[in-house]
Amino acid sequence: MPTDLKLPRLGQGMESGVIVRWLKSEGDAVKKGEPLYELDTDKVTQEVEAEVDGRLVQIVVPEGEIEVGATVAVIESDGAAEPAHAASARESVETGVPEEPEPVAEVKSPGEEPAGTSSPRPPEGRAQAARVKASPLARRIARERGVELESLQGTGPEGRILAEDVERAAAAGPPSPAPVAMPQAEVEVVQLSSVRKTIARRLTEAWTAPVFQLGISADMSEALALREKLVERLAEGDVKPTVNDVLVKLSAVALMRHAPVNATFSGEEIQRHPNAHVGIAVAAPQGLVVPVIRGAERLTVQEIARVRADLVGRARDNKLKLPDLEGGTFTISNLGMFGVETFTAVLNPPQVAILAVGAVKDEAVVTDGELGVAPIVRLTLTCDHRAIDGADGAEFLQTLVALIEQPTLAL
Repeated sequence: MPTDLKLPRLGQGMESGVIVRWLKSEGDAVKKGEPLYELDTDKVTQEVEAEVDGRLVQIVVPEGEIEVGATVAVIESDGAAEPAHAASARESVETGVPEEPEPVAEVKSPGEEPAGTSSPRPPEGRAQAARVKASPLARRIARERGVELESLQGTGPEGRILAEDVERAAAAGPPSPAPVAMPQAEVEVVQLSSVRKTIARRLTEAWTAPVFQLGISADMSEALALREKLVERLAEGDVKPTVNDVLVKLSAVALMRHAPVNATFSGEEIQRHPNAHVGIAVAAPQGLVVPVIRGAERLTVQEIARVRADLVGRARDNKLKLPDLEGGTFTISNLGMFGVETFTAVLNPPQVAILAVGAVKDEAVVTDGELGVAPIVRLTLTCDHRAIDGADGAEFLQTLVALIEQPTLAL
């Protein structure tokens, strides 16, 4: 019995997604809960699982954008394969959309045309490139290395040419000496992913908000000493806490004492939250993402370190889920590991504040009239003036600096 797999709605407000690649091929047996394909939404790329047991008899949408509720594939639960043309015809009847011809998958010799067609033939180079199955990365490497895709035998599913195939061909060298004239280099065009489009849209929204920045410095001596003590007491195999983990904890405690900063702005109202759900900006391969550490004020530094390690690891493996990214009330962006001493972070709507953390540097300081050296960090708080006044942000920073310089005050 055939079952149409529809594109699910994976989050509030989701209307469409982009199928990046299939993890199963037509004819493969699948089990309920087994990953079928990777879907790129406006927030995250994640694997979508099979809803039933059976055999994947047709992939209706191999890749590209598709609306929520549309059919992406057909699974035959009793194992009897449904012909692709029958599924396509059935779908056209159900949706009222005229059936479109299947794209040509096999490589044909130049000049060969299907019998009975009178439509003009596309330019040879473009048609040939379109018929060769290759990943986007393989095509880009082929352009850069001057490798002809048509001459390669792919090792991927259904003969798809992978990046490794192109690399091997490039390493083997050309069959004949390269021409003396250097080919003109092509401009690399990078299409925006759904995640990158969302980043662009949200940053544009943030740029229109009336924001202001407040800067302050803090002596990190006691905070660094606290981290060293935590590392010394670390159980074997446990996650080592970072300076940022300490700052997340101290910021969460400060947020509980300054409700105006731990808030979101909807345009009609300000919502002040009872818990500090602190987002941490992470540079992931697909773009900047902000996973959230929930209830950070109730967690110990070590517990925050474990949550952070899990979120960052899954962010860099492109395995985050939508709940990991939703519900944040405040964000910390730390570029100290890159040696950046001070910077201004862009607001993360609907949150009303974001903290930029620079590198910890040894600087000359005067304490009680005595000149000395201390590890100093510079903090910059960006505030939405529609929800926060200057005094609100300044008082929050005063409390945060006091907690950094005397972490025992957080108890």
